[in-house]
Amino acid sequence: MRFLLMTTDDGSSAGNPPDEKLMREMGQFIEEMTKAGVLLATGGLDPNGIHIKSSGGEVTVTDGPFAEAKEAVVGFALIDVRSREEAIELSKRFWSIVGDGQGEIRQVFGP
Repeated sequence: MRFLLMTTDDGSSAGNPPDEKLMREMGQFIEEMTKAGVLLATGGLDPNGIHIKSSGGEVTVTDGPFAEAKEAVVGFALIDVRSREEAIELSKRFWSIVGDGQGEIRQVFGP
C-alpha cells in the first residue's frame, strides 16, 4: 500500500533552519526507510505554488502565494508499506524527530 505523507506550512518553523541534531536524526530515519525499501521518494515543495483551474473548457493559471498559505503542502514522502497503521507509525516517528507541525497522510491508489 502506498501512502503520501505531507507536511503543511503552519508557520511554526518559519525562518528557523534545522539544527545539526535534527539533520542527523532525519538523515538516519531516511536511510533506515530507504534500506527497508519503504521510502519511494521524498522532498520539499515551494509553498507558493501555481494554482490551475479548469472550468467550462477554459484553463486559468494563477501564481501563488495564496491567502491560505498555512495549508500549503511544503514537504512530502511517498512510502510503500503493508498497512495504514504502518504509515501512521512512520509519520509519528517523523514528527517525533522534527517536533511541532502538522500534515496529512493520504493513501495513493492506482499503479
